[in-house]
Amino acid sequence: MKPEVPEVLAELAQLLVRNADPSVHPADRASDLGMSAMLLGYVAESWDGRAHLLVEENRAIHALLKRGEAYVASPAPPAEDNLRLSALTAENQRLAAALITLHAAVERDPAAGDLNDAIWAELRTSTERRKWATSVV
Repeated sequence: MKPEVPEVLAELAQLLVRNADPSVHPADRASDLGMSAMLLGYVAESWDGRAHLLVEENRAIHALLKRGEAYVASPAPPAEDNLRLSALTAENQRLAAALITLHAAVERDPAAGDLNDAIWAELRTSTERRKWATSVV
């Protein structure tokens, strides 16, 4: 699981405060500086694409939910008039919960193999979307 940007920024703030103390050993300070640089790189990458990722993922999940209306009621389409990360994340969580319910129903029906495969494909794609540029996997 990747941390969210506010958590990373809070960690950076703690590192800065800690390293303001002149008694911090130089090796510790150097290590913290390297960690801070890495975390800032993560924040920059995550910040730039986060809204796009969430809108794309919300649309994909909603399309799957529409396909699965025979199994569970499809929720309202994702609201895209509020592009704040907090709103998009809340919407993503709402849709993901509905997708879990749909997936559980689909897995019990052998006739729903195509939809089950589509759900798994979106889960793989979602994982790929969330990888960092520096990810080795």
